[in-house]
Amino acid sequence: MDNEKILVTQPFLPPLDEFIPYLEKIWDAKWLTNNGPFHQKLEEELSDFLGVKHICLCANGTLALMLALKALDIKGEVITTPFSFVATSHSIIWNNSTPVFCDIEENTLNIDPDKIEELITEKTTAILPVHVYGHPCNNDKIQIIADKYNLKVIYDAAHAFNVKKDNQSILNWGDLSVLSFHATKVFNTFEGGAIVCKNEDTKKRIDSLKNFGFVEGNVVAPGINAKMNEVQAAFGLLHLKYVFEIHNKRKLITDYYRENLKNIEGISFLNDIKNVNHNYSYFPFLVDKIRYGMERDELYKKLMENGIYGRRYFYPLISNISTYSSLPSASKDNLLVANKIADEVICLPIYPDLSRKDQESIVNIIKKYSR
Repeated sequence: MDNEKILVTQPFLPPLDEFIPYLEKIWDAKWLTNNGPFHQKLEEELSDFLGVKHICLCANGTLALMLALKALDIKGEVITTPFSFVATSHSIIWNNSTPVFCDIEENTLNIDPDKIEELITEKTTAILPVHVYGHPCNNDKIQIIADKYNLKVIYDAAHAFNVKKDNQSILNWGDLSVLSFHATKVFNTFEGGAIVCKNEDTKKRIDSLKNFGFVEGNVVAPGINAKMNEVQAAFGLLHLKYVFEIHNKRKLITDYYRENLKNIEGISFLNDIKNVNHNYSYFPFLVDKIRYGMERDELYKKLMENGIYGRRYFYPLISNISTYSSLPSASKDNLLVANKIADEVICLPIYPDLSRKDQESIVNIIKKYSR
């Protein structure tokens, strides 16, 4: 890898010598998967750390989304956002359901609850919102609509590890919440994911479905293999010890970006929400081509020319990808805000080891090309 490149993210890796004792225990036990001791311990520690009742570990976040929909027997139509990673909608398709795209709020970039109700039909069975960049959705409005129409709510909380509102975990919202522990996330297990649920019966159902449908040695449902292995779980246990250090470093980078970009005409970004404990998982900013004097894609290329590899995240919109663009709800007229944001957004590099020198270089390039 070219050391001069500043990548949009890098995985956090604790000291290798601290991980080796975990591996030695796995080698000694010869228990590599199937609900091993590290798997069990990580579920316990994550439940305590996150402030949730039950957590079901999975091999990755996409499988966790698929399992969450299957566990609640979701069918028909599922209202969701087009401003997300494709796994959100793919999981709906894989469950033989149809995603129905709802526009987003310009101030939060989350699904717009005021536009959900008009999309509900007799086929609608669930709402699948995303806490985009870890910023909480308007759960109060979403839940009122769900209760009114007897719909399930599954939150894609891939970005929302340890995010709290009023000192309570937002992972307890809705019927289920789904996490990603991918290598690029604020907490990772190489690959990995989890489902947060509220009662033991639901946990047992999910645990059965992720293990081929087994219950006490008998196959009782058409499950899949979505189990997290012991190496992933062990890495998660070690990684958990560094979460606060990672958080603090990400916050410092976020603060630096905000302070040094705030006076650039045509550049805007999300600020912290009152009473929310953020995790600073991403730093997205928007480029207004009229006021900034350059289109987003032009600035994106200028950054790359200078070795800075940001990401147009999320571009293109899921609704504009050929797999989904023929859906009635994918019409650009129905998704005006989402299309606008997708054409303006860039996520800047943010990870614990990003140096202040590199942060300065990034800011200086953005300043250089402004009006």
